[in-house]
Amino acid sequence: MIYIGIDYHKRYSVATQMDETGKILSQIRLSNDSDTLLGYLRGLPKGTKISLEATGSWYYFYEMAEGMGLDIHLAHPLKTRAIAAARIKTDKIDSTILAHLLRTNLLPTSYIPARATRDAREILRYRASLVFLRASLKNKVHAILGKNGLVARCDEIFSKGGIAWLRSLEVRPCYRQALDGYLNLAEQLNCLIGAVSRQIEQMVKKDPRAVLLTTIPGISYYSALLIISEIGDINRFPTYGHLLSYGGLVPSVHSSGGRTRLGRITKEGSKWLRWILVETGYHAARGAERRDYITE
Repeated sequence: MIYIGIDYHKRYSVATQMDETGKILSQIRLSNDSDTLLGYLRGLPKGTKISLEATGSWYYFYEMAEGMGLDIHLAHPLKTRAIAAARIKTDKIDSTILAHLLRTNLLPTSYIPARATRDAREILRYRASLVFLRASLKNKVHAILGKNGLVARCDEIFSKGGIAWLRSLEVRPCYRQALDGYLNLAEQLNCLIGAVSRQIEQMVKKDPRAVLLTTIPGISYYSALLIISEIGDINRFPTYGHLLSYGGLVPSVHSSGGRTRLGRITKEGSKWLRWILVETGYHAARGAERRDYITE
């Protein structure tokens, strides 16, 4: 059996290959272009075990190797560092540690969702990024209104009525130029958000689990699909406590000398799952009607 640890970076990777006894067979630096990586992966025998750290760009390497018959394990970065922290840190040392942990069955791994789930996550996060951009534009428009002693007449300034009111304002040319530019961007964002929202709605209607979630007060199409995609396979959690821990919603525990103190939530695990559960809980507590509040 061959074990490989890969220290993956944006432009290059370092791969350490070792046998079952821990003997290093090779160490090589690879350019992260598709031809180089594919050539390396195709030269490996099927069943080769590969350890890859869950960095921000692990998707690229994993999806390139997917379907090649290789046994890829995604290393949990925080837990791996806790187990194998070293004073001397180089790419070769890091890749060697990953290979050793994999060989000895001590590698703390992260969950790898199916490709359909990964694609759904990308669509949801794309929509979230558009909404955050629109919120930033709203703040800039409110700042301009404040400089002119004006207060918006409606809660939603980027609604049709709000945009019409903003375009009718008589302000100095410098403010008019900025307002028109921000409003043009806002209208484009409204169109993009509307299009992806309709796409998400159709995706939810095809998933009975997501449809069931929308019956809970405070949960919209967006939040239902986000919860489903972030959890992935629910059967991987043996208890509800493990699921809460994955969402970082359990309190931190400080125990010493027979005394135990509970602190703030850990905020570890999926930040997206934690965010949407907090948001939906807040709106459910307010008794909000089920609606797509994220668009506001």
